[in-house]
Amino acid sequence: MSKIAQPSQSDDLALTRLKGVGPKVAERLQKMGISNIQDLLFHLPLRYEDRTRIVPMGSLRLGETAVVQGKVLLTEVKFARRRMLMSRISDGTGSIGLRFFHFNGQQQQAMARGATLRCYGEVRTGKAMLELVHPEYQVVEAESVPEVQEHLTSIYPTTEGLHQLSLRNLMQQVIDMLHADQLTLDEFLPQGLQDKLGFTSLRDALLYVHRPPPDAPLDILAEAGHISQKRLAFEELLAHTLSLRKLRFRAQQHAAPILSGNGELVTAFKQGLPFELTNAQQRVVEEIETDLCKPSPMQRLVQGDVGSGKTVVAALAALRAVESGYQAALMAPTEILAEQHFQNFTQWLKPMGIDVAWLSGKLKAKVRRETLATMESGAARVIIGTHALFQEGVNFSGLGLIIVDEQHRFGVHQRMSLREKGANEGQYPHQLIMTATPIPRTLSMTVYADLDCSVIDELPPGRKPVETVVLPDNRRDEVVQRVEHVCRDGRQVYWVCTLIEESETLQCQAAEDAASLLAEALSEVRVGLVHGRMKSEQKEQMMQQFKAGEIDLLVATTVIEVGVDVPNASLMIIENAERLGLSQLHQLRGRVGRGDQASACVLMYQGSLTQNARERLGVMRESNDGFVIARKDLELRGPGEVLGTRQTGLLQLRIADLQRDEGLIPRVMQSADILLKSEPEKVDPLIHRWKGESIRYAEV
Repeated sequence: MSKIAQPSQSDDLALTRLKGVGPKVAERLQKMGISNIQDLLFHLPLRYEDRTRIVPMGSLRLGETAVVQGKVLLTEVKFARRRMLMSRISDGTGSIGLRFFHFNGQQQQAMARGATLRCYGEVRTGKAMLELVHPEYQVVEAESVPEVQEHLTSIYPTTEGLHQLSLRNLMQQVIDMLHADQLTLDEFLPQGLQDKLGFTSLRDALLYVHRPPPDAPLDILAEAGHISQKRLAFEELLAHTLSLRKLRFRAQQHAAPILSGNGELVTAFKQGLPFELTNAQQRVVEEIETDLCKPSPMQRLVQGDVGSGKTVVAALAALRAVESGYQAALMAPTEILAEQHFQNFTQWLKPMGIDVAWLSGKLKAKVRRETLATMESGAARVIIGTHALFQEGVNFSGLGLIIVDEQHRFGVHQRMSLREKGANEGQYPHQLIMTATPIPRTLSMTVYADLDCSVIDELPPGRKPVETVVLPDNRRDEVVQRVEHVCRDGRQVYWVCTLIEESETLQCQAAEDAASLLAEALSEVRVGLVHGRMKSEQKEQMMQQFKAGEIDLLVATTVIEVGVDVPNASLMIIENAERLGLSQLHQLRGRVGRGDQASACVLMYQGSLTQNARERLGVMRESNDGFVIARKDLELRGPGEVLGTRQTGLLQLRIADLQRDEGLIPRVMQSADILLKSEPEKVDPLIHRWKGESIRYAEV
């Protein structure tokens, strides 16, 4: 009997044990992360097809996917726009057409008149009758009725060169081994917990999910709501949580500088602010200060809605590092956001005698050399930049704190590189991570199980909700009139052009066209333009003019999504709003409503809206709450899109779905505690079972 808990060490689990696996097939399986028999067993179906019964042709319905069997009445090659093989079969209750665009002489012969065919496919409308296009088919004996499938047919994720049938054949061999007790599966979930949750054994759950019986509820299986699927999803979420907990534990084994400071700079900064910190900001600042006083690296995520004041919190953390004799670095995902941070920090810290350096990929060689020298010598105490901060040749003199803004825009490797850069004599810098994409608590417990989470859940007093309206593009003239009216009243307007699927060049072109059309229509209004292809200095100059009130209407691409603060701007128009995700629309809308006057946002769409787009824009109209919007965005687009985890390798879940299975998460957390405390020897095999090699990507 082969033990499946330590797959990497067992020859019994080599894929070459399976019939049909040679070097080529093994290579293709490896592409999908399948390197042994256990991996294959945990490669789970995407969906199911019911091939367990033959459906009479007379009862077929449009859109239904079914198995039919009948005698060929006619087969011919037809020439329309392309060459086609057309066939008609009948079973006495009715008849159906078969249509093939790719075929050969052998196929044509097999479908000769009088032959009996069994076909499987989706029923579509044909010219003269219902038909199946490119069905799977086999020639069968007219008299004998061969057995149909005994279970629902599983459809697996596959890769180029590996046919669904081959994959099903390999899977059948593994399932036969499981039935014959040639494989044993170690149970990692405590029996008491399984009983409490009503879970079956792992073996039974896998057998059911790979081979559901004919009467299995297809609708429940499609939603992954069957108890066997829940059992597997639970274990996968547990492996995911444990892997992040281990990362966190490993990170805490490193030493970090103690940044207790003397409080002088922090106090002076707070006194110089023209406003009081909100209670939420105060609370988060205290949580950060407690972490910075510890001898292990802080790993804290701060979530806060647009305009909740995350930057001030980051500045206070940076000052704590500077007071303690260390440097602080802030990394932002885009030039324009990094520039905005640079301006804010310079404005705040320069009067206090603190040098703030700026590092981006676009610096001229001479300026770059000088900046790098000030960083290395320690003259620059706070360094702001883009991903240029972790490029080769960039050295710090004593990096105590790393602040990462809009963390979901960075891949795991980038955050890791910066942390490694800051390592100094065995000490690692503290990490503060900020995001304006708030996510529900249960979800953040799973996605960010390696981080402590703080939430700034309060907006500064006086912020008015932005009124949002949704209009079709054919009402553009009314919108232009409203812009004129607002500018005449001495207020300012953003006009945002989005062309998501197109190239940056086309997006900039669209913004340029919009700017010239608006300048023509509004001769009294001063129109400015900002887009991604402009030089940094030009963008900077234009933003400064807008901020200073020298421009009334700023036409821009989505580069203004984050970080630009103009209190006098009270109207925003977003073109093609239906093409953007909710979180991005909310970010953009957050650029207005920063002053004391009522503000509005117009979402313009083109053509007729899909149901999904109508729902999304409706959410924007009804809510200004970032958490409500983020939750809806998760429902409509899924966590991978919203959290930007697609590129990080962290969230490639096989059966679990963070949103659908949110109800399991509290129990998953408890189980993680129990295993780590009482049965730590099960943790690594469990992680390996579900995460395999991908776990090394998560070394943050």
